[in-house]
Amino acid sequence: MKSVSGSRSRRRLTALPNLPPDARVLVESNRLAHMATINPDGTPQVTCIWVGLDGDEIVSGHLPRNQKVKNVERDPRVVISIEGADDNEVGLREYLVVRGHARVEQGGAPELLQQLAYVYLGSDVRFPPMDNPPPGYVIRTTPERIGGLGPWAGQPI
Repeated sequence: MKSVSGSRSRRRLTALPNLPPDARVLVESNRLAHMATINPDGTPQVTCIWVGLDGDEIVSGHLPRNQKVKNVERDPRVVISIEGADDNEVGLREYLVVRGHARVEQGGAPELLQQLAYVYLGSDVRFPPMDNPPPGYVIRTTPERIGGLGPWAGQPI
């Protein structure tokens, strides 16, 4: 897979060597994630996506070169949020927020989407539901800071 992310130079935070175990469980669950990227005019662009983990990176697959792919190519700063399934002791729903830098790789989207479909849709599904899907793009996000409400909140980076 060839990296096509932008070369915009920015001060980078230190990447998290590992997400906390409870955060990893949520990322690998069937809960939809929201990815926020930055449009060319500086406004936010938010999309629901399927996510998984590849090592310490959060990955998502995209068949077309849509706006979020173009945004990450131009500006790698992203935020991913995932609402959990549990409420905390005072009744508030848990959620995870991951801030980081992402890069776009050409190719590999159909294979990743099939893996994620097993999690999100079930073991007997074929996704994408087409013959010969385009190679697409994989967005790989390196977590740099986590927050939200849940057992991962307040853990040292």
